[in-house]
Amino acid sequence: MLTLQLMLPRRHTRPRGGSRSRGQSAESSCISLLTSLKGMPTSLLPLRVLTLVFASAKAGDVQMTIDVFRYYAGWADKVQGKTIETNENKLAYTRHEPYGVVGQIIPWNAPLLMLAWKFGPALATGNTIVLKPSEITPLTALRFADLIIEAGFPPGVVNIVNGYGATVGQAITAHPLISKIAFTGSTLVGRKILKASSESNLKVVSLELGGKSPTIIFDDADLDQAIQWASIGIYLNMGQACTAGSRIFVQEGIYDEFLAKFTVVTKNLAAATGDPFAVGTQHGPQISKVQFDRVMSYIESGKNDGATVHTGGARHGTEGYFIQPTIFTNAKPEMKIVQEEIFGPVGVVIKFKTEEEVIEAGNNTAYGLACHIFSQNISRALRVAHSLEAGTAWVNCSQSADKAVPFGGYKQSGIGRELGEYALDTYTQVKSVHVNIGQKL
Repeated sequence: MLTLQLMLPRRHTRPRGGSRSRGQSAESSCISLLTSLKGMPTSLLPLRVLTLVFASAKAGDVQMTIDVFRYYAGWADKVQGKTIETNENKLAYTRHEPYGVVGQIIPWNAPLLMLAWKFGPALATGNTIVLKPSEITPLTALRFADLIIEAGFPPGVVNIVNGYGATVGQAITAHPLISKIAFTGSTLVGRKILKASSESNLKVVSLELGGKSPTIIFDDADLDQAIQWASIGIYLNMGQACTAGSRIFVQEGIYDEFLAKFTVVTKNLAAATGDPFAVGTQHGPQISKVQFDRVMSYIESGKNDGATVHTGGARHGTEGYFIQPTIFTNAKPEMKIVQEEIFGPVGVVIKFKTEEEVIEAGNNTAYGLACHIFSQNISRALRVAHSLEAGTAWVNCSQSADKAVPFGGYKQSGIGRELGEYALDTYTQVKSVHVNIGQKL
């Protein structure tokens, strides 16, 4: 069995001066890290491009990673409790204290950005970290570890452990000195982590899991814009996104026009499939043969269940793990392609009549990570956004997360929140202090 040697919880080695000194130290380290990141972004790109075309990685992931660390560097000396009025004989206040050692497990589809989402709030609140990157994309985290050293982080604050889930992941989830686990990945593995927590030391667990997000397009939407956003919603990162808008509901009055125009966009994307390093490539391969086979099995399932392949539905070329961007129509609610997360460039376009009907259909899933609503009637758009069981609702846009806005799921899409101030709460525990300043016995 793998044995982890861990640094003692940070709360046992807190610098004199308490949380403010700890915050200033974390802020200084994060600012130094930002300097290293700004100077070395291109070295991370070939590692990230395994799951994203080069142009997107260059324009998106590295800059967003910098933004996340800058944001949490600003929070590091602002994590504070409250003074609470009780009675004249008591001073009562709260402290937000770090858990100590936290375990973090991140996926392969966005290894650099997911690392930032985990590291930022954990470091800002004074925790030390043991992180397991995906065994499919281990190099990004290892290169990032070099930047951690360059930034002057104290030894033992950040620890990267590579390996498989059955060994390293299991060791982290069962370790008695790890007090909190943060995991991003499949719902199946999320269940195993909860079970391991219950059987060890009752670790606090936060989970960001799968999704089957609805994209809802009403007949008063700006159609051209809705088509472009819907394309990003399902095809971003070759569909390898937990928030992928894979169930596309289109109101009957614009269904035919939407489908015709969306088909053109999809075919144009297919024509721009190729080497992720090549100029002009917009659609790359799936991450691995395992993922390729998984996505293709869902396509075959849709065909066998009687859904119509409107476009795509096959391998692209004869080499690599490329899959044609695919649209299914005439799908029924109980089909696997409608109910299960595919994690590939496969969308289902479904016609609907009324607002009530589409809300019910949108909520007909075990997941609740995100939703996308398109309408120029803002009252209706907000009404539907509030009615859908999802942790994030994007109105007239898609895949538009922000470092300052919390992100997480309802139902089987997860527990807890990442990003924003809300993420800080998942890495601290609240202590109440009661000070007698007058009561006599």
